[in-house]
Amino acid sequence: MLIQSHSAKFLIELNKENSECLTVRCDSELELSRLFGSLRVQDSNDFEYPFFVKTCKQEYSDALILLVKEIDYSEFSMLSF
Repeated sequence: MLIQSHSAKFLIELNKENSECLTVRCDSELELSRLFGSLRVQDSNDFEYPFFVKTCKQEYSDALILLVKEIDYSEFSMLSF
């Protein structure tokens, strides 16, 4: 799954070692640290997503809720339904 915000791009993958866990890759160490804590952020050899965190699905869903709460809905005012 790909998620893009104003400040970062995230790639979410199933963890190959444990199906109950996920690997969240990101192009921003700051944004990943903000969501999961700086001590857990690791470097990767991936040029596009140089940082990652291994997390459980519940913690990931909590991070998604935080991202949704930060949406600035005033930017959607130009959309009409």
